[in-house]
Amino acid sequence: MPSFDIVSQVNSMEIENAVNIANKELANRFDFRGTNASIVLEKNEIKLSADNPFKLKALTEIVIGKIAKRNISLKNVEQCEPDVSPLGHARQVIKIKQGLETEIAKQVTGFIRESKFKVTTQIQDQQVRVTGKSRDDLQSVIAAVRAKDFPVALQFTNFRD
Repeated sequence: MPSFDIVSQVNSMEIENAVNIANKELANRFDFRGTNASIVLEKNEIKLSADNPFKLKALTEIVIGKIAKRNISLKNVEQCEPDVSPLGHARQVIKIKQGLETEIAKQVTGFIRESKFKVTTQIQDQQVRVTGKSRDDLQSVIAAVRAKDFPVALQFTNFRD
């Protein structure tokens, strides 16, 4: 039976490239000369630190701009609240969401069921498998899911006939 998977993944190489480009811009910008500003990538988190909250805000804008230019959906990027120490040093974590959380997977399957397509859905770990009798049904499900706005960016993979 034809099937496909609905996933939410971000290309880690693109994130790494965006952070590297942001670091190059940080090294070249005049307003960051002589400061202890840094951008560090650790697995699915980008850690920013700067001397004061204003520079941290500028640093955040640089990183988010570079991520957006690399065609990474900002729905998969979560900015945590900045942490400002009493001395004025500021830190912030930007989390990259990988995988489909159970709550969002339930929203996707509920939407597909409400649309009354002749397909079955299964939540498997961090993806949703959609199975149907005809390829046309699956393509209409893909079109409907693309049209609806979900809290994360969705991709369609593993299409089998």
